[in-house]
Amino acid sequence: MSAVADNALLVGVDFGTTACKAGVVALDGGELAHGRAPTPWRRTDTGAEIAPQALVDTALEAIDQALDRVGDGQVLALGVTSMAETGVLLGGDGQPVAPAIAWHDSRGGDEAHRIATELGAETFTAHTGLPVRPLCSASKYLWLRGHHDPAAAGRRWLGVAEWIVHRLGGEQAAELSLASRTGWLDLSTRTWWDESLALCDAPPGFLPEPVQAGTRLGEVVGHPRLAGAALTVAGHDHLCGAVGVGALAPDAVYDSCGTAEAFVSQLAPPAGADQVQRLVAAGITVGWHVIPDRHALLGALRAGLGLQRFLDLLGVARGARAALDAAALAAPAGTDGLRVVDFESAHAALHGIGQAPSPGMVWRAALEAAAERAAEIVRHMGAGDGRLVVAGGWARSEAFRAVKRAHLGPFNHVDDVVEAGVRGAALLAGLAAGVFDSLDDLPTPPDGGQQAAQGRSA
Repeated sequence: MSAVADNALLVGVDFGTTACKAGVVALDGGELAHGRAPTPWRRTDTGAEIAPQALVDTALEAIDQALDRVGDGQVLALGVTSMAETGVLLGGDGQPVAPAIAWHDSRGGDEAHRIATELGAETFTAHTGLPVRPLCSASKYLWLRGHHDPAAAGRRWLGVAEWIVHRLGGEQAAELSLASRTGWLDLSTRTWWDESLALCDAPPGFLPEPVQAGTRLGEVVGHPRLAGAALTVAGHDHLCGAVGVGALAPDAVYDSCGTAEAFVSQLAPPAGADQVQRLVAAGITVGWHVIPDRHALLGALRAGLGLQRFLDLLGVARGARAALDAAALAAPAGTDGLRVVDFESAHAALHGIGQAPSPGMVWRAALEAAAERAAEIVRHMGAGDGRLVVAGGWARSEAFRAVKRAHLGPFNHVDDVVEAGVRGAALLAGLAAGVFDSLDDLPTPPDGGQQAAQGRSA
């Protein structure tokens, strides 16, 4: 670690679907304060969109909340991680020319079909490590070109974290893990895939040069507490969260238990074409990690969203489920045949209710369904023997952990990290500022984080 003042600080921002979270982190890795601002989407028939400047304003609101909760101290660096796929289209003058479409918005279905038809679905997957679907940035950009006339003037595409960093004073850059979600990055070469860009009729220079998370991209200008702080894009939020909980070992599997539950594991490049096709067919994407020179395997399910539906069904507030958790723990595994069918679909159903159902049994069945799907993802990743590190809001439920342990085996639960993505972004910002020389120098999380970095525990 480079010599710095005792009161030096790092700031991390995690811009997510529900909210933008920010935090102030000490150089020893301790989280000192947090701020949070809801993501101000405009709802649409297909999902949601947002004004690009609102992304910046919301990030600053969360940052200011966090900074107001700490004393004096020099902010050395600011790192921003974010959701992927959502992007900001800029004109030649650097100003946005279109709204930013939410990653989960369904716009782009016809455009995805065109990509599959003209490039070939297997060819697209072999080059990008992604399935052809409306989620990827390429589909969203094609939709904008066909339905939003000002988009024709677009000359540059930036992901959410890339846009915020640029707007705060940083250079325009494409961070590799976020670039891996666009549908424009060639997985094997780490360069832009010309055929995909040509199909989208993207103009020359449409995308900046790819860089690694933690690369210094300039410094903050125009903010009284942040002025002069080094700036970096900390990459895709789930992958950045792995840094935040110390899941950096090659065999570590990070399980982020939020609204969407994400599993992140590592793969040494190169990834073979057959391997990529097999993984993508199983719902596992392949891209570049925020850890240098490593591929990231990412599998996800909407566990938190699905579980919340069952809490709503049972009339239990998320913050008041202790009694329900206790009842679920007391219910037998398998809940006497009661099970949830199609857990992730819009029409999940209870099957085999039996003669004496109870709220605890229903909750147990929902937890079992989520855990079974999680175990399936880990199995497809080929990571069943890896060191599983579990963190996130849902993992604070004792019943959730017990059922997960029954399906996935022992794991390390990191409960001392308040916001994994925020902490990871701040630590990667420390790399950009030269506070840390490499990922090996990053401070581990308190208590459970040391176990997370070193091995698997019960």
